[in-house]
Amino acid sequence: MTNDDLNLSPPIRVLVAKPGLDGHDRGAKIIARALRDAGMEVIYTGLRQTPEQIVSAALEEDVEFIGLSILSGAHTVIVPRVMELLNENKMQDVRVVLGGIIPDADVEQMKSCGVAAVFPPGTSIESIGCFLQENRPCR
Repeated sequence: MTNDDLNLSPPIRVLVAKPGLDGHDRGAKIIARALRDAGMEVIYTGLRQTPEQIVSAALEEDVEFIGLSILSGAHTVIVPRVMELLNENKMQDVRVVLGGIIPDADVEQMKSCGVAAVFPPGTSIESIGCFLQENRPCR
């Protein structure tokens, strides 16, 4: 009997990454732990990841979502590069979500380059989990 026979889906696989030189990862760790507690498989890459390292880990781990936590203001450089690398690796089905300090004026730019959602400070963990469940890519 398979999961399909039981109408069960495997857990959502999420890669949580801290790109760039930002050294503050408390929020990313809280999110990673909460998503894991909600039954998702979470891979946390650690601090100071390059876009290349993030996409390589996402490919290796076969994730459905990449969660980028950025507090440094480098999102306008890092996110487009991550999206470019996902396209180069034919990983358009991997959804990217962004959290951290993203000015309101930059949210549309992030979405126009392919980010599925931007979660500002104060977003509830429950709403992030619901978004991931409701927007799981079809594979």
